[in-house]
Amino acid sequence: MRKIFYAIIFLITLTFSCNNFKSKEVDRDTTINNTTSFNNLFLDSVEVENFIATHENFKPYEQQYLDFYKQRNYEYAWFDTSGVTEQSHNFLNLLNNTINTLQDSSLYNASLIENYNKIVKASKKNILKKEIEQIELNLTGQFFAYAAKVYKGSDINTTELGWFIPRKKVDLTALLDSTLKNNAKETYTSLNVQYNQLQQYLSKYIEIDKTITDTIPKILKPFKKGIASNALIAIKNRLFLLGDLEQKDTTTIFDSLLVVAVKKFQRRMGLAIDGSIGNKMIDEINIPIKQRIQQILINMERVRWLPIEADGNYIVVNIPEYKMHVYDSGKLQFNMNVIVGKASNSTVIFTGNLKYIVFSPYWNVPPSIVQKETLPGIKKDPNYLAKNNMEITGKSNGLPIVRQKPGPNNSLGLVKFLFPNSYDIYFHDTPNHDLFSATSRDFSHGCIRLSEPKKFAQYLLRKDTATIWKNKVIDSCMHLPTEKWVTLNKTVPVSIVYFTAWVDNSGLLNFRKDIYGHDAKMSEKLFTKKK
Repeated sequence: MRKIFYAIIFLITLTFSCNNFKSKEVDRDTTINNTTSFNNLFLDSVEVENFIATHENFKPYEQQYLDFYKQRNYEYAWFDTSGVTEQSHNFLNLLNNTINTLQDSSLYNASLIENYNKIVKASKKNILKKEIEQIELNLTGQFFAYAAKVYKGSDINTTELGWFIPRKKVDLTALLDSTLKNNAKETYTSLNVQYNQLQQYLSKYIEIDKTITDTIPKILKPFKKGIASNALIAIKNRLFLLGDLEQKDTTTIFDSLLVVAVKKFQRRMGLAIDGSIGNKMIDEINIPIKQRIQQILINMERVRWLPIEADGNYIVVNIPEYKMHVYDSGKLQFNMNVIVGKASNSTVIFTGNLKYIVFSPYWNVPPSIVQKETLPGIKKDPNYLAKNNMEITGKSNGLPIVRQKPGPNNSLGLVKFLFPNSYDIYFHDTPNHDLFSATSRDFSHGCIRLSEPKKFAQYLLRKDTATIWKNKVIDSCMHLPTEKWVTLNKTVPVSIVYFTAWVDNSGLLNFRKDIYGHDAKMSEKLFTKKK
């Protein structure tokens, strides 16, 4: 898992910044002309405006058109004195590959391809200036449409999908200008490492889909090493096609090589890694490849939304993975199992800045829990508050204000970590550490429980010179009769994300269950055909 979320969120290797948007009108650069430029092909500003007015599909990019051509004094971008430029070939090849890989026909421009091929094959004397002009402006518009789709993502409201991380901003004009100046194919495809890795697996899974037609039958009891069964032939073939079994094997024996392949598959799917084949594993194997392809596409879309973040110290929690990833200077320091909200109290997808550690915390019981759990508990047992180390501190809206005092049975455990936000989400300890051994860990009311909170506190306080935070000091702070607040010298960025498919540091494609149904909602937006 090392570096995977660093790649997802923080290694966006575009040649532009999210802050480079032009806040004022772009001036026409008249220093570029026939004398100073190697290119003698120039457009008329009226031609550009007329083109935009008559091409409704490129109308959303009107400002980008005007800015792009004004800053080059309307010099042609895709043609020069010798004809079609190398950048034109590179872009159209990439466009074709993207359409095939993403299976996205919305980016296909039949007339552009037809006219472009005609120009390439024709001799210069047979090419009309108007034809070159139309292809030039079509290529520019098609680049904007491509970049908007691939770099920014589909035009959908992310908050409707439970995603409250602000989408990254993309300056399409700056991207096109940089691409043409650098003459680099890589500019087109360098969305980020994670995106490119997912796209490579997407191509593989499209090919796999052509070969898999069968379903693996359920079994009466788990298969373990040493067993012989004809059913293993189909299982081995599937694991080989998926890349978990290194060599094709048509034998019926459950040998040590199959154990390795099974554990590899289990790890990628977030299953218990025991090396035996049970029906839970068979269920994962039987998920249709077309469904996996859609899952990859959905998560590629999410990667496009993520903003650029320059700070190398950060924390990422991937909800479907039930994991926290902690980074310092861009390098993974450690991972940690977490418990997230159940579907009825789902953990929110957002970003924040961790600012406070609260040792020996009070738990201010939310009104909803007071209503549903605490009051019925008091009604059944007059000693309910004392037994649960709780106290009433006042009243609000007709309900008692209840808090649980610090102690080993406090619902927040012995420490909590706050990154102020409007969702009332935070990290905290828990008295129920046995739950961290479960493979599915969606048990909370929305906050995120940590399996190693003391280790996390030590890490956050490692550079605090005001206090020497030794083990004994932290232990004593975690067992105080009243809570103790510590403000971090520097806040730490926190991202709560939702990825059900990603490529880990070993280059392996991971899948997880769509525990909140966010994939299903995105699928309706991305794949449902409009009538």
